[in-house]
Order: sequence, then structure tokens, then C-alpha cells
Amino acid sequence: MTRQRWTSRAVFILAALGSAVGLGNLWRFPYLAGKYGGGAFLIPYLIALVLVGVPMLILELAVGQKMQQGAVGSYTKLHPRFVGLGILALISSFIIVSYYAVVMAWSLVYLLASLKMNWSGDAEGYFYQEVLQTSNGIEQLGGINLSIFLSLLFVWFSVYFCVWQGTKSVGKVVKYSVPLPVILMSLLLIRAVTLPGFLQGWEMYLQPNWVALLNPEVWTAACSQIFYSLSLAFGIMVAYGSYKDRDDDITQDAWITALLDSGTSIFAGFVVFGVLGYMAWKIGTPLKDLAASGPGLAFVVFPEAISLMPLSKIFSILFFLMLFLLGIDSAFSMVAALNAAIADKYKHISLAQISLGFCLLLAIAGAIYTTRAGLYFLDLVDHFVTSYNLLLIGICQSILVGWVYGAEKMRRYINQVSHWQIGKWWNIAIKYIIPLALVTLLVTQFIQDIKTPYEGYPTWALGIGWTIALLPLLIFLWLLLKDKNKIISIEEQ
Repeated sequence: MTRQRWTSRAVFILAALGSAVGLGNLWRFPYLAGKYGGGAFLIPYLIALVLVGVPMLILELAVGQKMQQGAVGSYTKLHPRFVGLGILALISSFIIVSYYAVVMAWSLVYLLASLKMNWSGDAEGYFYQEVLQTSNGIEQLGGINLSIFLSLLFVWFSVYFCVWQGTKSVGKVVKYSVPLPVILMSLLLIRAVTLPGFLQGWEMYLQPNWVALLNPEVWTAACSQIFYSLSLAFGIMVAYGSYKDRDDDITQDAWITALLDSGTSIFAGFVVFGVLGYMAWKIGTPLKDLAASGPGLAFVVFPEAISLMPLSKIFSILFFLMLFLLGIDSAFSMVAALNAAIADKYKHISLAQISLGFCLLLAIAGAIYTTRAGLYFLDLVDHFVTSYNLLLIGICQSILVGWVYGAEKMRRYINQVSHWQIGKWWNIAIKYIIPLALVTLLVTQFIQDIKTPYEGYPTWALGIGWTIALLPLLIFLWLLLKDKNKIISIEEQ
């Protein structure tokens, strides 16, 4: 069978950008900028983009394009003992997308509720009590929340028809799903600048607090934001790269994707802080308190801010439609990475069947997050899988390409097919800078979790979190150290 191909370079860029630009661009980047020095945060953010984000994105695209397989097959070709690295990446993607889709389900609930906007005046109570119907703790499961569960089924119905034909269906979807959120974001920005108080919001967003640069936590936050925002360590970019021709440009595509993703984050900051500036002016709440709301920014603070606007119902519909579209590209990209691994191994199974199987499994796996305790499980699982699994994958990728396969060998291939040549700085980044940065993040997080149990969850719940983090790692280590009857030599593929 001939491997699927992107219909054009533009479609590939849109698909890669759709995967990279997600819900975190809209709320996490502006939140971090507000928390860590405003405009000064851009300095560590851009440094992390150049030294960590772009080199790692180039690595993943190059591995997939050169080996012409998904994560499992590509890492196995680089060295057979690293088959577990691809499995680790895909297990992590499966776990993450199972709850990421639930956040999209929340967006759908709010989209439908925008016609009435019942959260006006008490957005926090509406979110936790009316929408999520949150129980008093993680130990109180409380049964399935039907409205969220039905919305989740619709999400997976939508995802299936995005990926069931592979690059063909993905290519059709991203032509609309990637530019449309930017258009909707632009409309929200135009509305924001017509409201009083928006300049105060922008001032907080852009005014640099240079003292913040002395705080190591700021640099850690910038590095982690770049790493997660570009969809690194999920196996996605490896799979997407494998659908390109072997001689397609790599470096330009990586830079274009990274710069557009970061540009979208910065642009989203103007939208968010413009609206928050108006809300602070309207209700007299300190802007700093609104900006520090973290994930609640999307479902508590922002809905409340929109409810204060003229034509609030229209802008509420635009906002939650934008959230859904931002989420769906990221969601189906993770499913596409899972599909690629199975399709590489079992060529007799159609992609439609593989897609259906994964969507059904993921809908079942996500059911736990639609219970009254779903928010607690989502928070717990997200913390451990993103704080440990993804960082470990990034470290292992750097070791595999930088030290086992050879960074210089991979760099020669990249330069052979790319118009923009990369120098030996890329070797240094892959072999030294990225592993050191990610190990620092990992160790810092581990020490913090040992000193202070995450969010005070009970021991059995934390045990679930540590199991999610450690079990895939143990599988990887077992496959890495497993004796081989015959050592397969590393060959130029």
C-alpha cells in the first residue's frame, strides 16, 4: 500500500498548526504572561522557543519524514530497543485526549447555553454547580452527568469524521477549522478595543516586570509552555511528518509552524486582557485577580466578562465556538497519531475501522471525567501525565536522536532536504540544552510533589496519578533493557 500523503504543503502546515494551537494558547499563555512579569515573560518564552521548541519540532518532523512511519515504527527504526518510546508517547496521547475531549464537551454545553446565558452574575456557581454538578470530593463519584456525557459523544462523533480517511479528511477539515478561530478571535479583539478599560488590560499584559526574570520559576513556566503548546512528545508531529515525502523541506515547515503558534498565543493575550480590562473597569475588581484565575479563565472569568458586554449572546456564541474549534484540531491530531501506529502494523485493517475503534475506546475512557467527580480526576490525571510522561518522552527522544542515532547524522539529512540550513547549534540543543532543561523541569516537579502532595488529594487518588506516570515508563524501560537474541544494527534508513 502507498503511504498516505498530504495534498499540499499548505495543508500540512494547517494540520500541524491546528495540532499546536489549542485551548492552552487562549488561556494558559495570557495567564502565564500576567503572572510572570507581563512583557518581560516574552524574553524567556522566545528563548525557550528557539532553544527548545523549534529544535525539538525539527527533530520530530525529521524522524517521521525520514522513517516514513508513526511514532512506534520510527523510533524502532532509529534503534529497535526504543520501541517502547513510541508506545509511551501513544499511551500518553490516549490518556490526554480522553480528558481533553471532555473540556471540548464543556465548550459545547456553554455554546448551547449561550442563548440564555444563565451564568450572568454567578459564572463560578454556574460552572461548578450547574454544568459540572461537582461533588464534594474525588471519592464521591456521583454518577454520570448526562448533558456532558452526551456532548462528549458528539465530540467523538465529530472527531471520527475528521480522521476516518486520514490525511484526506484531515486536510478538508483544517482548511476551515484552523483559520476560523483566528477570524473569531479577531472579531472578539475588535469588540474588546471598543470597550472602556481595554488599555488597562493591555498595560498589564505588556508592561515588563524585569525583576521576574530573576525567578527560576518564570523560565520553567516559559519552557513548559513552549513544549506543550507545540504538541511535542505526543507522537503527533512524528506521524504528521511521516505523511510528507522524504525530500520535503523540514526546517522551514518547523519554523513556520512554531512562529505561527507563538504568534497566535501572543495575539490571544491581547484579546483576553482587552476583555478582562473591561471587566475590571465594569465591576471594580482588580485586574490582577482576574488574570490569575488559570484554567477558570475560559469557563468562569471570560463568560462573566462577556455577559457584561453589549450583544453578549452573539459574542458568547463566537467565544465558545472558537473554543470548540481550537480543541477539535488538537484532539483529532492525537487520534491521528494513534491511528498511524496501528495502520503501520496492521495494514489489512482500514483506517475507518481503526478510527472507529479508537473513538469508541476513548469515549469509554472519558466517561470517568463526566461524573460529578470528573473535574477532580481530570485535574489529577492531567497533572501527572503532563508533568512526568511528556517530559520523560522529550528526554528520551533527545537521547535517542542526539546520542544513540547521532544528532549530526540527522542534521545532515535535514539540511539535505531543507532550504534553510541548520548549524551545529541544533546538535548542541538536542544533545545538551533540551535534556538539561527537561530534566530540570522533571526534578523540580518531583521534589514539589514529594514535599507537598498535589492539591491534598487522598493517598489512593495520588496512587492512581503515580501509576499513570510510572507504569508506561516501566513498560518503556522493560522493552529498552529486554535481552535480544540478535542485536539489530542501526542502519541508515
